[in-house]
Amino acid sequence: MSFLTEEHEAVRQTVRKFTEEKVMPIADEYYRGALEIPMGLIKQMANLGFFGMSFPEEWGGAGMDAVSMTLVTEELSRGWLSVGSVLTRNLITGTLILAHGTQEQKEKFLPGIVSGEILTAAAFTEPNAGSDTAGMQLRAVRDGDEYVFNGAKTWCTFANRAHILTVLARTHPDASLRHKGLSIILVEKEPGDHFQPPQLSGEHIPTVGYYGMRSYSLGFEDFRVPVANLIGGVENKGFYQLMATYEWARIQTAARAVGVAQAAFDAALKYAQERQQFGQAISEFQIIRHKLAHMRTQIEAGRQLTYYAARMKDMGQRCDLEAGMAKLFCAEMVEHVTSDAMQIFGGYGYSLEYPAHRFWRDGRVFKIFEGTSEIQAEVIAKRLLS
Repeated sequence: MSFLTEEHEAVRQTVRKFTEEKVMPIADEYYRGALEIPMGLIKQMANLGFFGMSFPEEWGGAGMDAVSMTLVTEELSRGWLSVGSVLTRNLITGTLILAHGTQEQKEKFLPGIVSGEILTAAAFTEPNAGSDTAGMQLRAVRDGDEYVFNGAKTWCTFANRAHILTVLARTHPDASLRHKGLSIILVEKEPGDHFQPPQLSGEHIPTVGYYGMRSYSLGFEDFRVPVANLIGGVENKGFYQLMATYEWARIQTAARAVGVAQAAFDAALKYAQERQQFGQAISEFQIIRHKLAHMRTQIEAGRQLTYYAARMKDMGQRCDLEAGMAKLFCAEMVEHVTSDAMQIFGGYGYSLEYPAHRFWRDGRVFKIFEGTSEIQAEVIAKRLLS
């Protein structure tokens, strides 16, 4: 791709070196134990400036472009999906504040988010409102200089380790207003597994994969938050603020899928060249060679879509269509590629001894999070028909 510069390649190589030296050696062990990412590793990522790459220098960032962010995400996710996903939360919260926050909010929160000293988590989904964003029911009722929160959120990944929960709440009493009555409010908390019951309770949700970052159901009971933490300082703008930042989130999610798929392909290719059957490496059999060819082709197609969407973002163009297509395609692609990798590994693919099971488990989540594939298709169709 002609828009990839020497600086982009230098970024890729720096992150690849970090991933191969710091992430890959521990990924399988931690995954088998369903353990969380070591905080020391997150600290190293922060020290290298990974959290602030896409933010302006005035807030402590590197001022780099979306393509660079895509390269960083892809390489980290190639080592371990959850490591690449740590960046997603700070990217969502940080871009929301950067685009819509008050000056006071920027000064208070952005330096820490950009440096990685402040970790965030997105609390958007509710038990009865996932894809139906406008159906959120968690209430934030103003009482003087505070909002009083009551309600529930679910699938809040990284909630335990976060210093800030970025919460989508209903601030208008008329629920029939749907998306026109929602606001985004920053909830500050202390990191830890115990939360602050009964005002803020958290229950871990066991999952079949995506280990390294735990997801939680959250309960708010008369939990008080300063009005000053309302993003932008104006109520009922949250839905529109959130839609604007989804371009970033979906490009970054597509890049994560490309990284996981590449890792699965690399492992399958190596195994196919080493595994002997009927007196030869299984890579000599046409069925295996063709699987590898299709896997690599699909990965490259997803990579091209993702980089193109990032390039459009850098050019200041609207790219919700391109970001949606990249996310939709890559979510489908990574499921196919990781499944074929499992097949190439044969029985060993189903064991915990080899990494194929990790890529397969992680690959399946992409069709669900950051907007299901069905919702992505609907968003794309609406743009095409408008």
